Formats: sequence, C-alpha cells, structure tokens
Amino acid sequence: MLKKMQRRFILAAMAAFGAVLLILLVGINVANYFQATSMQDRMARNLLGYEKGAAGRSETPFPTRFFAVHCDAAGNVRFVSRDYLSSAEEEEAVIDYAREVLAGGKVRGYYGDYRYLVSRDRIGTKVLFLNAANTLQSIRALFFVSTVVGLVSLAVVFVLVLLFSGYAIRPYAENIQRQKRFITDAGHELKTPIASIATSADIAAMEHEGDEWIENIRKQTARLSRLVGDLVALSRLDEEVPFPEMGVFSLNEAAWETAEPFAVLAKAEGKKYCQNVEENLDLNGDRNAIQRMLSILLDNAVKYSDEKGEIRLDIYRRRGKICIEVSNTCELPAALDLDRLFDRFYRVDESRSTRTGGTGIGLSMAQAIAESHGGRIEVKGMDGKKIRFKVVL
Repeated sequence: MLKKMQRRFILAAMAAFGAVLLILLVGINVANYFQATSMQDRMARNLLGYEKGAAGRSETPFPTRFFAVHCDAAGNVRFVSRDYLSSAEEEEAVIDYAREVLAGGKVRGYYGDYRYLVSRDRIGTKVLFLNAANTLQSIRALFFVSTVVGLVSLAVVFVLVLLFSGYAIRPYAENIQRQKRFITDAGHELKTPIASIATSADIAAMEHEGDEWIENIRKQTARLSRLVGDLVALSRLDEEVPFPEMGVFSLNEAAWETAEPFAVLAKAEGKKYCQNVEENLDLNGDRNAIQRMLSILLDNAVKYSDEKGEIRLDIYRRRGKICIEVSNTCELPAALDLDRLFDRFYRVDESRSTRTGGTGIGLSMAQAIAESHGGRIEVKGMDGKKIRFKVVL
C-alpha cells in the first residue's frame, strides 16, 4: 500500500510539473513563432511597396533577399523580379512557386524557406517571396533548445521528487504502522476473553441445554472470533511483502479443491451451481491466499444468491492473464453503489448479513489478496438480476 501511495504521489507531482512545463514551452514557442511571423509579414508589406517603385535599381536597402512574381488580371505571369535574390533560383521554378501559392488561395504563409505575401489590385496580382531561412532556423533552434531544457528539467524534478517522496509520505506511513500494530495487539488481547466467554458458554449450554440466550452467546462469540481473525489477517495483507514465500502452483487444482464444498452447499439449498475451470493453469503466488479469496467470493455467492438461484465459477486465461469470475443471481437494489462493496464493514442488507454471520470485511480481504498478487478485482451488476466479481491476475 505504501509503495502504491508513493507511486501515486510521484505521478501526481510529475503530472503537475509536466503540465506547467508544457504550458510554458508551448506558450514560449507559439509566442516566438507568431512574433517572428508578424515581423516577416511587416517586412514583406514594406518590400511590396519598395519593389513597386524600385525598377532599375541595382541595390536594396533591406538586409534580406526576396523576389516577386507579377501577374496580370487573368493570372498570367507578366515578369519576375529577381534582382534582390542571391540564390540561383531558376525562373521557371520561381513561377511554379507562385502558381502553387495562388492555387492554394491563401494571401500569406510559408513556402519552403520563404514567407510569401499576395497583393491584388486592379492591374493584377503580385506574389512576393521573402527569404525567411534565418528566421525559421531561429524558430527551430528555440524549439529544440526549449525542448531539451524541458526534458532535462523534467528528469531533474523526477529525481528530486523520487528522493523526497519517502519523506513526504512518512507521516502517513507511520500512521498506517500504528494502525496495523493496534489491530494486531488488540486482536491478540481479545482472543483470551473471547475464548473464555466461548468456554463458559459451552459449559452453560451443557447445564441448560436448549437455552436460546446461551445459544445466541455462542453464535456471537464465534462471529466475534472470526471478525478478530479477519482483521488481523487483513492487517497483514497491508504489509509490503504479505506473502514472502510465493511459488508456482496449479490454480485449476486449487480451485476444484476450494469450490467442492460450496458446490455441495449450493445444491443442498436447492440452488444451481456451475463451474468451468480451464486445465493447466499455473499461477505464481500464495496458494492458501488465492484459495481464501476464492472461498470468500463463493461464500458470498452462495449466501446472497436468491432462492433457487444460480452460482457460477469461471476460471480461464485471456491474453496472458488469468481471469477468475464468480457470479450469482440476486435482486440488486436500484441505489446500490457496487464500488462500496469493497469497503470494510459495508453491508447492503444489515439484517441478512447478521443472519448469515458475515463480518463485512470479506470482500476487502479478497481485494487485498488480488492486489498483493499484482492483480485487480472488479464488480459488475447485470440488469439488476445478477452480480459478477471478476479477478484478473
């Protein structure tokens, strides 16, 4: 649990920092792009005016290079002004540039390393191409540098968050340890008085056979003993390594062994029991814990299925993962929050849970066992008539 909490803390911190960093990088680069483009457009407009009255001049006062294509009203090229272009662009290639730009329908934009601007008047159309190679190179350079700086900053912050995350969650970890220690100590302290009460009740039952009050004491003592045992077991499941000696075992054999008594119980109560367990399913884990998880799910299915209902167990492999499904027919309340079923001591029907002897933490334990094996458990209601628990390992 603590490692999961630490991972979530790191993920949340990195997500927050990454979002801020991304906003800054995008903002800086977008602002630089629009500023550089706006400057190119202003220069292009000035050059259009200059080029219009610059016939016969051999030099340009502008520290850049450009060329212009003049077309008549019908779109035919009248002439090409290349006096201010130092590169050896062929005239046919220049004309092709202009035709492609005019065909695109835009009045400004980028064409290769050129920023173009289209001007139309009653005489015809002029397309000016401004050499923007240096500007584009600056834009790309800023994007590259900012991206590298952003990635390095992200890596540095990740290392720092990783180093300080343990310190950040230390109070929570200490609180969890105190809670587990309290539950364990309380469990051990309660075992002696519970055993004493159970022994006294057994002796009293022999002297007063059939006394309903004594029988009720015996039932509640047994229930309290199971509750204490479940709490201690659940507390151990919250440890970093709850099953230090995991090993590979046959899941299908363990499932058959666990399910057999529940199948007999279901048939004895007039309920239909079905199961489909694939062969040759091996799992690396704690056999006893997995069997306990199966027992909890099957016990719930038998207890809470409706009269003459159906219980079903399916275990199969899908996409390299092992799936365990336990379902049963029942009447689901319309306002039932299925996710709360895994909360400790949560009960859908308090009176029925008391009659069946449930402690209210069985599903919490099943969830803890699944997660301690690197898996997950989920629940789904089907049309208010059926409920299904699915474990993916």
